[in-house]
Amino acid sequence: MSEVINVADIFGEDVFNDSVMQERLPKKIYRDLKKTIEEGKELDLATADVIAHEMKEWAIEKGATHYTHWFQPLTGVTAEKHDSFISAPLESGKVLMSFSGKELIKGEPDASSFPSGGLRATFEARGYTAWDCTSPAFVRHDAAGATLCIPTAFCSYTGEALDQKTPLLRSMEAINEQSIRLLRLFGNTTSKKVVPSVGPEQEYFLVDGEKFFQRKDLIYTGRTLFGAMPPKGQELDDHYFGTIRQRIAGFMKDVNIELWKVGVSAKTQHNEVAPAQHELAPIYAQANVAVDHNHLVMQTLKRVACQHGMKCLLHEKPFAGVNGSGKHNNWSLTTDDGRNLLDPGKTPHENIQFLLVLTCILRAVDKHADLLRESAADPGNDHRLGANEAPPAIISIFLGEQLGDVMEQLIVTGEATHSIKGGRLDTGVRTLPDLAKDATDRNRTSPFAFTGNKFEFRMVGSRDSVAGPNVVLNTIVAEAFSEACDVLEAADDFGLAVHDLIKKYAAEHQRIIFNGNGYSDEWVKEAERRGLPNIRSMVEAIPALTTDKAIAMFEKFKVFTRAELESRAEIKYENYAKAINIEARTMIDMASKQFIPAVIKYTKSLADTVIAVKEAGADASVQAEALADVTKLLAETKKANVRLTELVDEAVAMEEGEKRARFYYFDVVPAMEALRAPVDKLEMIVDKEAWPMPSYGDLIFEV
Repeated sequence: MSEVINVADIFGEDVFNDSVMQERLPKKIYRDLKKTIEEGKELDLATADVIAHEMKEWAIEKGATHYTHWFQPLTGVTAEKHDSFISAPLESGKVLMSFSGKELIKGEPDASSFPSGGLRATFEARGYTAWDCTSPAFVRHDAAGATLCIPTAFCSYTGEALDQKTPLLRSMEAINEQSIRLLRLFGNTTSKKVVPSVGPEQEYFLVDGEKFFQRKDLIYTGRTLFGAMPPKGQELDDHYFGTIRQRIAGFMKDVNIELWKVGVSAKTQHNEVAPAQHELAPIYAQANVAVDHNHLVMQTLKRVACQHGMKCLLHEKPFAGVNGSGKHNNWSLTTDDGRNLLDPGKTPHENIQFLLVLTCILRAVDKHADLLRESAADPGNDHRLGANEAPPAIISIFLGEQLGDVMEQLIVTGEATHSIKGGRLDTGVRTLPDLAKDATDRNRTSPFAFTGNKFEFRMVGSRDSVAGPNVVLNTIVAEAFSEACDVLEAADDFGLAVHDLIKKYAAEHQRIIFNGNGYSDEWVKEAERRGLPNIRSMVEAIPALTTDKAIAMFEKFKVFTRAELESRAEIKYENYAKAINIEARTMIDMASKQFIPAVIKYTKSLADTVIAVKEAGADASVQAEALADVTKLLAETKKANVRLTELVDEAVAMEEGEKRARFYYFDVVPAMEALRAPVDKLEMIVDKEAWPMPSYGDLIFEV
């Protein structure tokens, strides 16, 4: 009989959360910390010393021997350096365990060893991690034992952001300030703070661990670089929401328990569309906490998969021919007293504050579509976006029938007088109740869709941190709010001014609204007619970071400096080139050491068969034809392998930067596809026993 789990008992048991702080901290210290969290006040060292002592005592009770500043450098993963609580041996032979406020607040990792895009030279090593007290510390239990993890930001000695969190916190301050300005114009004097709430849905694949280690492409790159489709893929739609296999169910149970203990509110789990693909979704949290939690989700998925003899694949496109994995970033704005700025109410045409917020978001997304697209750009997403499984590479907004109709009224007549109602859904079965029907359908093909009281940004890749997209969302909307407030604060007649501004924004930015099929070729043509950018790849998206309008906006709201933006662009070009270089070199290695030798061996057996059949006096034409087909494909493989090797050598000799990244995209990637094509054809005709690695069918159907 399986162990009975009471979620309420275990949830947050390994988190230094508010209830723990209330219980363990002196009242004044607790109040001072809460003031720091809620108002951004500076925490003095004496207060930090008390907090650090109690945090250490609590962590030791949980079995912790070490602590770490847990941060998010520009590597795409989290980083940590573990220090024990041991302070100094005593004369008695015992040891003193200590943890000071200074150690809690600040750490000093080597800044030159992380990507900085030229912000730090190799000899300029100093960097600082700073405690983000708005994201609770937690104890993580793994093979290393128990470790106290302290979420932190990471900055250089000269103050530049070297991580994902620092710009996110800056953008949260920007959207808070401008949202409060807007609320005050509408007479709201009670709300003191507005925070972006985020709920990132996480898609992932699971494969058998033994089969994983038989494929160098999975080991080195996280995706299959070769592979022919099996007879069955996702055509029958029988995996989506299907019954969860027992092995997977056991894995999901352990993932949930691990996440609940560290305060991650894992709520929804199900099979996704592709075989071996699944999804996990949490309840919404404040943006910086949601980012931290999503990193915990990804780490936990990988760790627990290993414990179950599996491997978790977070690559955006681990298998060609079946759906890839994304991360839907659900974003909304909520006040400290529980009001959602994106809640339209029952009669949105009468909700003037909501209509202003909505049209400001239309303006922000239309004006900065290139930035929003860039925030979801990575090498893996190049294989996914626009591939009839994910949103297209064209940014548009889905509003649905109700809000679309309200916008149409504003654009055509200048005034919205009614809102479409939801009505009732008649099931046609007497034993089933009639259902309340929403006023609009959903659109899975939209990259940025309004879904009731939030926007769902569906472009983000499954491996990516959601920090980047939320930095962009927060900042572009803060800019739109700021511009609107500038107009309204100067107006003599607020009611007339806000009405005119809503109408103006709706008319000027209607091109960004699209409620149709984002997968269709017709939409690509229509988007071009509307003048919407269609940015197909990561290397073509990166320049959006350093346009004059982007630099002006980010500097105005103190989210990024010009130097920080230029450094990030440089890092992204380097990362793209390095990722494709690893993939290309892996393909060359696999072709040279596995596929070509295996096929040569197979051709010898075919040739021996042809000779044997002929010597027996029988017709060997079928065997000879098979030998000719394999020989031809083998020759194509060798030729393509030589060409890819030449191009990689040429790329490596180039200076790092945009030119090299573009060479990899426009020259090396097509050569990789040219090598893959004959190898995948060979897989379909070479004896399975002679093929040197597990097939797609082995990987996605035998989990």
